[in-house]
Amino acid sequence: MEYLNRKVKSNGQIDTRQMNGASNARKKLSETAMSPAPPAPCDKNTNKSEVGKQSLVGSRTSKYDMERDRIGVWGSGDGQSNSRLSGLDRLKHPGLNKGMAFSIEERQAMGIHGLLPPRVKTQEEQVQLCKLSIDRYEDPLNKYIYLMGLLDRNEHLFYRFVGENVAEMMPIVYTPTVGLACQKYGLVYRRPRGLFITINDKGYVYDILKNWPETDVRAIVVTDGERILGLGDLGACGMGIPVGKLALYTALAGIKPHQCLPITIDVGTNNQGMLDDPLYIGLRQRRVRGPQYDELIQEFMEAVVKRYGQNCLVQFEDFGNANAFRLLEKYRGKYCTFNDDIQGTAAVAVAGLLASLRVTNKQLSDNVIVFQGAGEASLGIAELCVMAMKAEGTSEEDARGRIFMVDSKGLIVKNRPEGGLNEHKEKFAKDCPPIRTLAEVVEVVKPSVLIGAAAIGGAFTPSILRAMGDNNQRPVVFALSNPTSKAECTAEEAYVNTDERAIFASGSPFPDYRTKDGRVLRPGQGNNAYIFPGLALGILCAGLVDVSEDFMLLAAEALADIVSQENLDQGSLYPPLEDIQECSVKIAKKIVEHAYATGKASVQPPPLDTEAFIRSQMYDVRYGRALPPVYDWPHDAPKVNVL
Repeated sequence: MEYLNRKVKSNGQIDTRQMNGASNARKKLSETAMSPAPPAPCDKNTNKSEVGKQSLVGSRTSKYDMERDRIGVWGSGDGQSNSRLSGLDRLKHPGLNKGMAFSIEERQAMGIHGLLPPRVKTQEEQVQLCKLSIDRYEDPLNKYIYLMGLLDRNEHLFYRFVGENVAEMMPIVYTPTVGLACQKYGLVYRRPRGLFITINDKGYVYDILKNWPETDVRAIVVTDGERILGLGDLGACGMGIPVGKLALYTALAGIKPHQCLPITIDVGTNNQGMLDDPLYIGLRQRRVRGPQYDELIQEFMEAVVKRYGQNCLVQFEDFGNANAFRLLEKYRGKYCTFNDDIQGTAAVAVAGLLASLRVTNKQLSDNVIVFQGAGEASLGIAELCVMAMKAEGTSEEDARGRIFMVDSKGLIVKNRPEGGLNEHKEKFAKDCPPIRTLAEVVEVVKPSVLIGAAAIGGAFTPSILRAMGDNNQRPVVFALSNPTSKAECTAEEAYVNTDERAIFASGSPFPDYRTKDGRVLRPGQGNNAYIFPGLALGILCAGLVDVSEDFMLLAAEALADIVSQENLDQGSLYPPLEDIQECSVKIAKKIVEHAYATGKASVQPPPLDTEAFIRSQMYDVRYGRALPPVYDWPHDAPKVNVL
């Protein structure tokens, strides 16, 4: 305890527990603060198969025998060395470029005076110009192209603009416009924003990772493009999803952009439209499956750890159902990983359900829940609902008994003649005769909660919604599929067909609804962006390796707690999108505190002020000084005669 209570102030470094979150904290920290000593030189002649290495994973150990590029937790600097940069480099580098915000002094000292117009602008003026520029476009895809161009030119300005206009920019950077951008990715692609690793690169994945110019990568979002949103197999064009997700990592949670890496695993596509498209950017072949596919993914995971360390977060995104569940089971507890489609969607949906309990005055265990769909999202939500009900004291058997799932063949029941069951669906199979349609299930089961996540537009018909209203004083209806065209119903349809009594949430944004008595309802968007940026921030700050399910439920509870009574009165189960950055910090705080409480945090010593510590690690959208500091140097130093 004497060591833990000690304050370290030598050489300008500070104990990580004492970080106070001030705006200039990042500038005061040495780039090597919190870093371990350099790794010992590796003996290349050592037989690696004979070397037993271990890393802590919760209360377990995970053995590995892979060589590392570097070990330990790196510092919190921005990874740039002034000695390697010219003025022209700064103009060309999106992470360093300030555009017309370079001062005259900076322009002269760096040798770029005259390359810019003489006017010096503030960042605030640049943000206003961005607003005027994007408003000139009516087509959302053109807005997306503009924003990606801004990101290519000036990262600080992009993230400040998006962060200050979250509600307006989220539908452009993320759903629904990102889906259209993926469909047209061959048209909108301009410059490298991530890595493409193909089946032809098997055996050389590590070499591909080494080609990425940044070495301090902390977070990777990876997809194989097989199930992009509700659009299906888009192959290599799915790269728009990792790019968009990681843009939100920075804009909504302050994870530094140079520490984020989007990756697409290209094993082909079964989308004939893509294969026939002359603008398609990926491999023109059918998807590779089986052992070759598994070997490529395994090599990828090992290469990530070798290159970036055991604490590098790998977020799986938009994999097909079979691979998504299988890979999650294979790698969780061994690598720092989670699947956003399964776990992130589950956390944001359960957060909405927990918030709805304050309106219905029930426990979650009092509800009967029907799911339209039994894919990644639905099964992930269902499993987390079971976990939440168990936390209320309900047995697992009773919790599963309150959840009914409907897939393309009808209600999931035991020994269903049509089959179509896997081990995940069988956990929710009911011992009753088959029921073919969702409408029949709603009529028989009389659920209090109806959740759609199967990307079947209009699945919640007016008759189904009226039945929900007839059976419940405050029916809960979640139409979570996106893009908007795939939503099970609109907010207006949900309100109109339940006499405006529905508690509604959606995956895509819907406009406000004015009730008959003049009230304005603002339907909440159950967007994964409420969860995954803050979850990732907490994971990285604590140095987690094992991202277990308790962290997902904790994130859901943290988000539900943030919802105010005013939000609920306005018909929203989620905070305003404008508050999402603060949501991320609060979720990250819960994650970090739980990580230390359970002994899973690898960043030591624990911070005294968790929130201040988290904020001190976050990206600063404001411009930094382009010139190194200039300070006095003594002129009366001893002189030496030159012979």
